[in-house]
Amino acid sequence: MKIVVLDGYTLNPGDLSWDGLEALGSVTVYDRTANDDIVKRIGNAEAIYTNKTPVTRAVLDACPSVRFIGVLATGYNVVDVEAAKEKGIPVCNVPTYGTAAVAQYVFALLLEICHHVADHDAAVKNGEWTNNKDFCFWKHPLIELAGKTLGLIGYGRIGKATAKIARAFGMNVVVYDDYANEPECVPINGMIAASDVISIHCPLTEETRGLINAETIKRMKDGVILINTARGPVVNEADLANALESGKVYYAATDVASTEPILMDNPLMKARHCIITPHIAWANKESRKRLMDVAVEDLRAFIQGEPVNVVNP
Repeated sequence: MKIVVLDGYTLNPGDLSWDGLEALGSVTVYDRTANDDIVKRIGNAEAIYTNKTPVTRAVLDACPSVRFIGVLATGYNVVDVEAAKEKGIPVCNVPTYGTAAVAQYVFALLLEICHHVADHDAAVKNGEWTNNKDFCFWKHPLIELAGKTLGLIGYGRIGKATAKIARAFGMNVVVYDDYANEPECVPINGMIAASDVISIHCPLTEETRGLINAETIKRMKDGVILINTARGPVVNEADLANALESGKVYYAATDVASTEPILMDNPLMKARHCIITPHIAWANKESRKRLMDVAVEDLRAFIQGEPVNVVNP
């Protein structure tokens, strides 16, 4: 079987192995593929993998040898799944691999906001502690999480893992999720009004696009902290930037943006009290290894005639 990986660098920049795939066929791995090169690089491959490289109806029409599409992620909107279904091609994703990593990263962001560890480290190394009249000093307000309320938008695997960590810190947890039936679930207005910290864990849908906007922010507590490790467009970034400037939102941290890579004119780029990281919550080596293993098993199961993780059955 001829296998082509269209954009393998993000999953495996060199610290993992493609041996699992190579045991299933002849593998060609491209770090990245420009849109104009997609058809040429697929060629007569029977199995293809993509992360963010679009596999459109036109691509599938031009590549009739394709029998399997693997997505090196959970989200699969880069593939025209209906076109693939019409052609009898299963599209298989990796439904869970980064739950622990993303939940952990939420608290990396939150604890940085609470303690500003990097800034205090820099201050010490710049001599500010050495030259201080007192035995200690702090450059920012320091925040204790115990007793605070964490509001979660979305209560899937990652939301539940985040809630577990929050409770270990002594936080209360409330949840907004239209599809969950848990004791913690409340209507969105109740969640917003109760929360000292809000963390987003919902998928991007037409219902959640722009869910965090001027109106919902207005109903939040003054000085709320907002964290987004889900999808950028869930937040109206201009409205959040305005709320940060006014102080309505004390601090925000986002690992995602409406356009990725982020554009320099994104309003959050110049907003006060805003941490932005480059979509890395999922990307520790352990998570990427799990993703690789499941992606290989997706193809192995297809070859054995029992495909799994099919998103277009």
